[in-house]
Amino acid sequence: MRYLYTALVVIFTAMVLLFNIQNLQAVTVSFLTFSVTLPVSLIVIGTYVLGMATGGALLTLVRSWVRGSRRRPTPPDPGAGAGI
Repeated sequence: MRYLYTALVVIFTAMVLLFNIQNLQAVTVSFLTFSVTLPVSLIVIGTYVLGMATGGALLTLVRSWVRGSRRRPTPPDPGAGAGI
């Protein structure tokens, strides 16, 4: 199993390196008044990483909402309003 994992990591790394070598053309990405000129490969990889981060944050948020909705509400304390 260790060799299979190592082989998959090597293949994935080789594919990423090949992608970087083949996509060295510079492109300019503009958003409102901000613009950046980078190679295509860096923009694609950066977009992928940004998507992973925002997707992971969204998944964590949804899981916390689901856990919160599964909790039973605590019953009100009968003596809480007695001092009024």
